[in-house]
Amino acid sequence: MRKRDIERFLTGDVRDTDSLYELADEADAPAQARMRRNRDGEPAPRTRGRLTEEARARLVQEREAIAVDDAPPQGDRWSSWGDAEEAGPRPHPSWVVTELAAVDTDLGIIKTGKEADVFLVERAMPDSDRSCLMAAKRYRGGDHRLFHRDAGYLEGRRVRATREMRAMQRRSNFGRNLIAQRWAIAEFAALRELWAIGAPVPYPVQRIGTELLLEFIGDADGTAAPRLVQLRPDRDELADLWQQLIEAMVTLARRGHTHGDLSAYNLLVHRGELLLIDLPQVVDIVSNPRGHEFLQRDVHSACAWFVSRGLPGDVADPEVVANLLLREAGLG
Repeated sequence: MRKRDIERFLTGDVRDTDSLYELADEADAPAQARMRRNRDGEPAPRTRGRLTEEARARLVQEREAIAVDDAPPQGDRWSSWGDAEEAGPRPHPSWVVTELAAVDTDLGIIKTGKEADVFLVERAMPDSDRSCLMAAKRYRGGDHRLFHRDAGYLEGRRVRATREMRAMQRRSNFGRNLIAQRWAIAEFAALRELWAIGAPVPYPVQRIGTELLLEFIGDADGTAAPRLVQLRPDRDELADLWQQLIEAMVTLARRGHTHGDLSAYNLLVHRGELLLIDLPQVVDIVSNPRGHEFLQRDVHSACAWFVSRGLPGDVADPEVVANLLLREAGLG
């Protein structure tokens, strides 16, 4: 962008462009387009330049003014339902607020993790009692160390674009962002599939980029359900939770899947019901060369925790459980 274009904008003398956005867009045009002459032989278009500090400040003010004008009267922002790249399985549960006039409000953080953070979000219709709580899982981008174990999980999943595969292998910022998006897409797809077949997982509301909005598992006051590792169940509760876990693992196995990172940290218990969470790495035990390895690891992790809490070893026998799951998957 030329200096005199900025000066004309700042003085209000902008005749052939409507705003500073258009000037900036033209400056960012590809070199070939900027150097092209028109058919009348006129000189080449203006060359690339930099915004002055004053112009940059004006641009920031203009953007902020637009954002303020578009903000809802209450809450943080308008509902992002209409912008979702993917939505949950139909029919949507009645508690899901799908009205575009709803407002989203961040209520705080639920938990932090290596790859993503989870926030509590309320989506509510203004001046009404219609609202719902959701868990917003936001995968981190290229400025964080992502998915240190992803190589094994990604076996059997292919990326056609060679440039994208190279970027992910090098762990460049671009590559890490691609990994984050791939894992967000994979988790949402897994949740859609598992919810549809009746597996105990949170309902996936929507996905935008690397953010998933999921059913909040907890109480109406925003208190999140505890993870299994936080509980000290009595004998009868332990046996019931074990039976629920076996049924959940069988449900996955019948679809040819295993959790891939199963532990007492990735299981929630709400009012006696057990739910699977953190599913971006769901492994296809048929197409993944290490599928059996991941299944065996899930089984050993689950059995070890329950035995450590008092479940008899002959009930939580890793070999017996693994053979059961392989048979259910059609591999035994």
